[in-house]
Amino acid sequence: MTSIDPKILIESALLCAERPLSIADLRRLLADEIDATEVRRLLDELALQWQDRGVRLVRLASGWRFQSVPELGQFLDRLHPEKPPRYSRAALETLAIIAYRQPVTRGDIEDIRGVGVASQIIRTLEERGWIEVIGHKDVLGRPELLGTTRKFLDDLGLRSLAQLPSLLAADELAGAGVAAGADAPPESAEADEAGEELHQGEIGLGEPDDSVPSLN
Repeated sequence: MTSIDPKILIESALLCAERPLSIADLRRLLADEIDATEVRRLLDELALQWQDRGVRLVRLASGWRFQSVPELGQFLDRLHPEKPPRYSRAALETLAIIAYRQPVTRGDIEDIRGVGVASQIIRTLEERGWIEVIGHKDVLGRPELLGTTRKFLDDLGLRSLAQLPSLLAADELAGAGVAAGADAPPESAEADEAGEELHQGEIGLGEPDDSVPSLN
């Protein structure tokens, strides 16, 4: 281990990281010379030091990261005046059903929505990194079981599914500000029936919930 203060090294790594960093990531950064308990202590100290600034250290599903406070979002958006991408109502309804009912099959989603689910919707959500196949249902044909990913939680600023708001509808999901990475492609008559595409802006992320266990 060098003479560099480990807390400074952790702070620098988190500020420069393109993704949340886990305890294991940070221990590798420190050549495994500091145990997980000490890394958590240093993270807690950093979080305290940054709590009254425009950027805070927060804990998410896949690790820790620095992010701007939600109330500054409207000002920071001025640096990115381009029109945000959009997702259709059908895609957001599908995502909400998967998030709240997982694991679910495509057939389960269709039963709940009362209409067919276009393959492109599932593909779009998979490419965005929000859903994945987590198994197969033990019935004839063994259909795929779908669930959400850690990236989905990270993009919503959550550490676990338990932090999802109750009875989240598609419109509320859009209002939560899920950051979109690409435009959703046309979705046949199903999207037309939905009637509109919902605006997707930068997400406003809240503070971590202390009731959620620490990450390892």
